[in-house]
Amino acid sequence: MGETLQPVMPQFNRSLRIESRSDRLTGDPGAVMLREVMECSRIVPWMTERLKDPRSKVDVTHDLASLIRTSVLLAAQGWRDHDDADALRQDPAFRLATSSAAGLTPLADGSGLASQPTLSRFTALMAKPAKLKVLREAVLEFAGRGIRAEHGGKRLRSVTLDVDSAPIEVHGHQPKAEWNGHYAARIYHPLITSIAETGDMLDARLRAGNVATADGALDVILDVVDRAQKSFCDVAMVRIDAGFPSAALLAGLDARGIDYVSRLRANAVLDRLAEPFMKRPPGRRPAEPRMWLHELRYQAASWDEPRRVVLVVKEREGDLLLDRFFLVTSLDWTAKTRREVLAHYRERGKAEGHMGELKDVLAPALSSTNRAKSQWRGKKTKSKTPAIDAFACNEVRLLIACLAYQVMHVARRAMAEATGTGWSLRRLRERVLRAGARLVMSGRRMTLALSSAAAPFWAALWPRLMALQWADP
Repeated sequence: MGETLQPVMPQFNRSLRIESRSDRLTGDPGAVMLREVMECSRIVPWMTERLKDPRSKVDVTHDLASLIRTSVLLAAQGWRDHDDADALRQDPAFRLATSSAAGLTPLADGSGLASQPTLSRFTALMAKPAKLKVLREAVLEFAGRGIRAEHGGKRLRSVTLDVDSAPIEVHGHQPKAEWNGHYAARIYHPLITSIAETGDMLDARLRAGNVATADGALDVILDVVDRAQKSFCDVAMVRIDAGFPSAALLAGLDARGIDYVSRLRANAVLDRLAEPFMKRPPGRRPAEPRMWLHELRYQAASWDEPRRVVLVVKEREGDLLLDRFFLVTSLDWTAKTRREVLAHYRERGKAEGHMGELKDVLAPALSSTNRAKSQWRGKKTKSKTPAIDAFACNEVRLLIACLAYQVMHVARRAMAEATGTGWSLRRLRERVLRAGARLVMSGRRMTLALSSAAAPFWAALWPRLMALQWADP
């Protein structure tokens, strides 16, 4: 924008003067804290070891490591558009947090933060299939390292993977974004996998907006289970909703010995099986609504074998008729009783809350479109350059948002342990990561002076983060 604020005085208090200065001020000191989390986890070196930079070294100002940090930290701090990087190019906290250089060099370098065109080119570079695979694997790898760090380097015995679709509304002509009548919006329909017990994000697969909920789910589940059991747990079971349990998916999970709990859509056969249990017991209705659980054996026409189904019959306040729904599970009744199966399924609410944070707080901007390149370095190209794979670029943005979620999630859990209260990602960003701070330089030393409002939170959080026992597998 380029404007400079001239000194002004507000009408409500003529003793107050407002002006802009060249002091090293920042509103994003949290970028430094989150960089420390990334540095301790060693996730960026893990990625760069597997990525090849095809750019000419003569033209490179920002290496791949700094571009990864820039993309992740901008998303974590709430700067979701690449254009925001231009406004933050001289921000001292971001320059220190994203640079691969040490000492005063990040501030002495005149280039500043990576620009919007540089970040867009980086996104297109990461959209290549081999690099996109590394980025996807990095999300689970980072989650695994965080889990082991919090448990003294030990693996978890078992986890539950929640798999669900998460519609993301888009505006414009993004490739494969389609109108979805169920959500009454033009959307992408990504498939998200998270850990129920810890809230970690493990995988995100971008899909066209008009695909069915279960489209491609089996391949995703098998891939994530294999990588999770290799990285941080011994056993992984799956929890899904009524849109997923097709014959092929259930058979595939059974063949691999992966346990599951899923809601099952009602049909005429299930209703006939449930009919004997849909009668209200004689006597006066109690003040509290009641619930009854019944065991069924059910085989759909497309299933290869009968499976255990738990019928849940419940009263609703003010309704004369009883309500019901069905759960299908591979767990034997000796492993989990029907009440335990129901309690386990109801914990899906936590996963839906975490996926909601990914959509709401990180709010990935899936805005890439297929536009042919017409200029290069300010000059028109002699020949028309093919358009980038915009769909893959949008998947890169989604995975970057997952990495940003993971960095914040590590800090959020540490903050919850330090304070003994629950913390949302939004509260963490507003109270801890986004605060006023001044960078003071003296000789070869720098001091990031925090505002008094944020200092107590940092004092509680920083020791917790430093106590994590990060280690490679």
